Amino acid sequence: MALSIHSKDKHMDSSKYVRYTPEQVEALERVYTECPKPSSLRRQQLIRECPILSNIEPKQIKVWFQNRRCREKQRKEASRLQTVNRKLTAMNKLLMEENDRLQKQVSHLVYENGFMRQQIQTASATTTDNSCESVVMSGQHQQQQNPTPQQPQRDANNPAGLLAIAEETLAEFLSKATGTAVDWVQMIGMKPGPDSIGIVAVSRNCSGVAARACGLVSLEPTKVAEILKDRPSWFRDCRCLDILSVIPTGSGGTIELIYMQTYAPTTLAAARDFWTLRYTTTLEDGSLVICERSLTSSTGGPTGPPPSSFIRAEMLPSGYLIRPCEGSGSIIHIVDHVDLDVWSVPEVLRPLYESSKILAQKMTMAALRHIRQIAQETSGEIQYGGGRQPAVLRTFSQRLCRGFNDAVNGFTDDGWSLLGSDGGDDVTIVINSSPNKFLGSQYNASMFPTFGGGVLCAKASMLLQNVPPALLVRFLREHRSEWADYGVDAYSAACLKASPYAVPCARPGGFPSSQVILPLAHTMEHEEFLEVVRLEGHAFSPEDVALARDMYLLQLCSGVDENAVGACAQLVFAPIDESFADDAPLLSSGFRVIPLDPKTDAPATTRTLDLASTLEVGPGGTRPASEADTNSYNLRSVLTIAFQFSFENHMRDNVAAMARQYVRGVVGSVQRVAMAIAPSRLSSNVGPKTLPGSPEALTLAQWICRSYRIHTGGELFRVESQAGDALLKQLWHHSDAIMCCSLKTNASPVFTFANQAGLDMLETTLVALQDIMLDKILDEAGRKILCSEFSKITQQGFAYLPAGICVSSMGRPVSYEQAVAWKVLNDDDSNHCLAFMFMNWSFV
Repeated sequence: MALSIHSKDKHMDSSKYVRYTPEQVEALERVYTECPKPSSLRRQQLIRECPILSNIEPKQIKVWFQNRRCREKQRKEASRLQTVNRKLTAMNKLLMEENDRLQKQVSHLVYENGFMRQQIQTASATTTDNSCESVVMSGQHQQQQNPTPQQPQRDANNPAGLLAIAEETLAEFLSKATGTAVDWVQMIGMKPGPDSIGIVAVSRNCSGVAARACGLVSLEPTKVAEILKDRPSWFRDCRCLDILSVIPTGSGGTIELIYMQTYAPTTLAAARDFWTLRYTTTLEDGSLVICERSLTSSTGGPTGPPPSSFIRAEMLPSGYLIRPCEGSGSIIHIVDHVDLDVWSVPEVLRPLYESSKILAQKMTMAALRHIRQIAQETSGEIQYGGGRQPAVLRTFSQRLCRGFNDAVNGFTDDGWSLLGSDGGDDVTIVINSSPNKFLGSQYNASMFPTFGGGVLCAKASMLLQNVPPALLVRFLREHRSEWADYGVDAYSAACLKASPYAVPCARPGGFPSSQVILPLAHTMEHEEFLEVVRLEGHAFSPEDVALARDMYLLQLCSGVDENAVGACAQLVFAPIDESFADDAPLLSSGFRVIPLDPKTDAPATTRTLDLASTLEVGPGGTRPASEADTNSYNLRSVLTIAFQFSFENHMRDNVAAMARQYVRGVVGSVQRVAMAIAPSRLSSNVGPKTLPGSPEALTLAQWICRSYRIHTGGELFRVESQAGDALLKQLWHHSDAIMCCSLKTNASPVFTFANQAGLDMLETTLVALQDIMLDKILDEAGRKILCSEFSKITQQGFAYLPAGICVSSMGRPVSYEQAVAWKVLNDDDSNHCLAFMFMNWSFV
């Protein structure tokens, strides 16, 4: 029925309740769809255009739109809360199941502990041959607790035999995913929650390496299964995956025989391949299971392809348990368990192949992150700029990684061959003159000259000490000019032009350039981001104008979170032209840094004692670095560098010489950067930096303190001892950052001294400090304030500077509450340098 409008007169009070007819509501809804917040003029126009609204005042129309917007906001909030509630309910269910599993594990361990105590007491109390019997019984008990599967007599080459292997694989996988078959230890930092990646754990004391994850995603189980089975789309180390046979089972499942090749992470070890059986089936409760294991002589089954240049690794029962969840989502359990034949690699690299944490990052968490990313893209929660679809940007990332992996591995079946050495074995040069063999999605035929040529790759690997991989890669990304050569970049960019070889060889030193980073996309947790880098060239002479042009790189950076345990840090880039087409050819180069996490089972008490001793010393203590916990702070990592260039046949030797020289230069630059990073980053953990004890340092400390007292009338600090070096020690350990810089009228001030806090703030060392200029650490506001106060410093000898932001040598922003600048006078009262003290500083 029609709804009346209650009104006492024509001019209604805006506070009166108004009831609208269905026709009026329909008219207002049409306008709301086009414009949820119409202006006053638009509301008046609406009344004129719609006669059915003529008896409603503009104020009432305004109130209707306000209420409508409020209802919309409440509806969205209610929907969001319902989604969060569903996630929390599912996560609570997951945590309860995990708690049940842990309780079973605890009961199992308590039983084993009691049994072992009983055996020890029996053995110590008995000196007769009965002790031997007890030992035998103990062994029998252990066998019962960890039974070795006895393979029945069967022909595993027929479908029935393969189904028997598949069912055994299913049972073993489920015992790992939801049972206690593996002693799982939760990874640090993996806190469960509605928006977290999930619960991630790694194995302890098991054969091979294993990782487990369980989490919640908003995709249907069948879609999740489809994504997970497409391993090359999310597992960056997967070179190829061939399904050689598909056998349907009676229960509606499938058995697949799969041959998979994976890339080696460095140039120092051979790649691995796998020959596996994969079983897909549905459980009675509706859960979907995909489980997989290697087919070996012990399991039976068909023999796989010969490993050729690969080393055959073994996949122990692994897989995915996907359960439907209320609210059209899925709960996923992932288990990865492999034996990578660690004894076939050099001893220094073995931690890469026996680290469950690295496996967790590269496979287990990568799978879960990829599914969550797809789910968010599907729901429209992620918006990317530049008009690119998420799938296209993902393809760019995959192509960059695949190109870099191809370069690092240099497989002969792709056409790569070794080029002769120049006598040194530090840099390896490989060429590919048969590009048609490896013209995959990351390459393009236009990159190769029609009259003869190919691709050349210069690569090297090196061991780094005490350098966090994330910090090193972040520095290489943000400070490209510290290691890159503009001439080499120009040569690489020229390969994309119509006349690709206008730059036959890199010029030493190149041209000065600066970089501008333009973000394209990033993953949900920002562990990986894709960007375009514009290299801005500047010419200083007329003949350089043609070469000093802007160039572009497509760049992928990953693993720069310093808190991610076992994460590989990587910076990969390829030159592109201005058009940046979706099928742009990509010739990848870059850096990969992998932590060498030793597989140790040191008791937790040792680590606790080390932590306690550190706490006793405190941040200002003088505990020698040699007493620090070497397991915790003796960080080792392996760096792999690979640079690719295209060449003409007649220029091959020139390009090879240029590439070899360039990579050696890059290695030297990285080593210098690593030396600067290592002590500054670890100083707070492994003891203070070396206290400068020269007479010059003692004199400078006296000048700094005396000048501060002369200019400000106050003491920099109270001297607690009259010993000769007491003043220097107090200055060195002062909590505020104190530093000195040169006073030169014809050059930018350069830092000459800093105390320990100052070196920590600048993230540098006393040696590298002299390469840092004052104007490089101050932001624009700080430089303006210093310029305005400089005359005051010159006249009265000091000035107080307000709170601000400066930048460390690693590019990290640092805030401080106040700063003081004063002139440091020598014994003759002549100006020696300028001192700064940054109070209460901290990294932003």
